[in-house]
Amino acid sequence: MPELKVLNMAGESVGTINLSDKVFAADINGAVLHAAVKQYLGNQRQGTQSTLTRTEVSGGGKKPWRQKGTGRARQGSTRAPQWTHGGVALGPKPRLYKTKMNKKVKAIAMISALSSKVAGGDFIVVDKIETAEYKTKTMVKMLSALEAKKKVLVVLAEKDEKVLGSFANIPGVKVALTNTINVYDILNCDSFIVAKAAAEKIEEVYA
Repeated sequence: MPELKVLNMAGESVGTINLSDKVFAADINGAVLHAAVKQYLGNQRQGTQSTLTRTEVSGGGKKPWRQKGTGRARQGSTRAPQWTHGGVALGPKPRLYKTKMNKKVKAIAMISALSSKVAGGDFIVVDKIETAEYKTKTMVKMLSALEAKKKVLVVLAEKDEKVLGSFANIPGVKVALTNTINVYDILNCDSFIVAKAAAEKIEEVYA
């Protein structure tokens, strides 16, 4: 059972928290993590890319020259792919990149991602993340005190507009709630900062 320090916003230790082995010290399944990241990135794609084929490009109705006797290759249209301003052969068309993953596999991926952050020493538990006013400086000081790295994911137990607003202008920082975190964001961050109440909620859901 991993035992982690609980820090306050000034970076001082204020206690410890025991985390569940099932959620935060499980075996890391690389294949499932890869599938989860691939699915997430695919689901972000709009799939609206489109090229015009020779049937969709305007013009080209007239045969450019007669079939025989010119010494040149036969051509039926000036909108064939080999012509300038012609259509595109085998180009991309609108399509869906969305895929599905069953709930049990999603849970394994999430547990593997969380366990990898604990194992790597990038999992930081903070007793409370709060601010009395919209103040970016307060959150910058907190990140500095916690020795956060370049990319940071902050997880809150409940929505707090002042905290969200205070983090909004800090580059490289993403804020999520316990019900909106995903495997890609967890793996993509260098420091995973989670409020104590949020860590308990995550454990409750996945244990």
